[in-house]
Amino acid sequence: MEKSLEPILKNLQDKFGATLEEFRGEAQCIVKAEQIVGALKTLRDAHHFELLSAQTAVDYFPQTAPRFHVIYQLTSISKNLSVQLRVPVSAGNPKVPTAANVYKTAVWRERELIDMFGIEFEGHPDPRRILMPEGTEGHPLRKDFPLGYEEPQFTFNFEEIDLRKPYAKE
Repeated sequence: MEKSLEPILKNLQDKFGATLEEFRGEAQCIVKAEQIVGALKTLRDAHHFELLSAQTAVDYFPQTAPRFHVIYQLTSISKNLSVQLRVPVSAGNPKVPTAANVYKTAVWRERELIDMFGIEFEGHPDPRRILMPEGTEGHPLRKDFPLGYEEPQFTFNFEEIDLRKPYAKE
């Protein structure tokens, strides 16, 4: 682990009760869902992590407690540091407070997680689906999502399209 990250991670431990793990030399800080907004604000304001460089989730199905981890990858451009925060989320009611009030880019990233994993972000300004068509049932990146092997049809004017002459002018 980067030596300059140690006091930052110690601060998160003391202030938010975070637990630390190290994987392949990279620090991972596990924070409870109710503490994530405070931890993000602390990293942004006190430690100059100005960029939410990635936000994603992992599904640990069939494990249910926690089933998901919401992962925040933060970067301090000025200090050339990176830290990862993880929030464990249970299967029954997957909810996490939104980070959109701390990092504006979280709006789009959280919409993807809502769509793909079905994780709800409380207080999110626009929780609409972003990748899948309206009416899609389920969440495709969950490990228990049924694979029907049918080809999705995204166009609603399929009958009007003449596939034999796609560029023909009439």
